[in-house]
Amino acid sequence: MTPTLRQTPHGKVEMMPPSPGVPPKRARVEAADQVVPERRGQPCPTPPIFMRKLKNAAIGTGCDIRLKVAVAGDPQPSLTWYKNEDPINCENQEYGTLWIRDSKMEDAGVYTCIAHNALGEAITSAVLAIIELE
Repeated sequence: MTPTLRQTPHGKVEMMPPSPGVPPKRARVEAADQVVPERRGQPCPTPPIFMRKLKNAAIGTGCDIRLKVAVAGDPQPSLTWYKNEDPINCENQEYGTLWIRDSKMEDAGVYTCIAHNALGEAITSAVLAIIELE
């Protein structure tokens, strides 16, 4: 920036400091990797990203819990669930949801969901603790 010259009421010329100016507006984005670019009103192909990740939880024996994720990506990512790194059969489950019903002590562990499409993958994990209820 170049300094500005101005004349005082007494005829003296002074150099004014440069104005800092107004910074340009930036788009409001929570995280740069959560922006889904658009092309002519339609989403561009994007790798998976979890909009809602798994959270650690603790429940009592005999209780039900729903582990839920929300994922974005184009094409729509496939989801694979794991308990302690072993694949879980998720037939008859709603997309993004894993129900554990009538929990037992052996249901405790680290649950992981991997979202995958042709452009990449994203992973989220959480610990599920089961507390013995008498």
